[in-house]
Amino acid sequence: MVFVPYVPTPYPVVRAMLKIASAGPGDVVYDLGCGDGRILIVAVKEFNVRKAVGVEIDRERYKLAVSRIQEEGVSSRAHVIQGDFFNVDISEATIVTLFLLTSVNEMLKPKLEKELKEGARVVSHEFRIPGWKPQKIIDVRDDSGLLHTIYLYVKGSHQ
Repeated sequence: MVFVPYVPTPYPVVRAMLKIASAGPGDVVYDLGCGDGRILIVAVKEFNVRKAVGVEIDRERYKLAVSRIQEEGVSSRAHVIQGDFFNVDISEATIVTLFLLTSVNEMLKPKLEKELKEGARVVSHEFRIPGWKPQKIIDVRDDSGLLHTIYLYVKGSHQ
């Protein structure tokens, strides 16, 4: 098991991550380490994705994400799995969102390469995936004026 500190992704960054990935009605979004579920909720409500799945290992954050998904009325298309994302099958994902550490992204590489289909998009907030070539890199300011970097990788053109 890997520990990653919980820092919520600011909403302007959430929206930019989904926009850079061209999220839409045909997509299945997986958020690895979904925290409070905000990416899942925005993906369904604002980008109309077909399905959004979060994976969260922390029991309290898992319960919070489930509660928020129900409150926001998106439980028909969004749900959360409590567990270690290294042990969850992500093969149906067309988009994977990450806000993990570079070292964790590196550990995830074999899983992403094995399970994702060609053309799947991987969007990482702040941390690169070592050895992968980003298709696009953008900077986004949050509501406090802080700058955040977002990396878009596309399976099949990431090396």
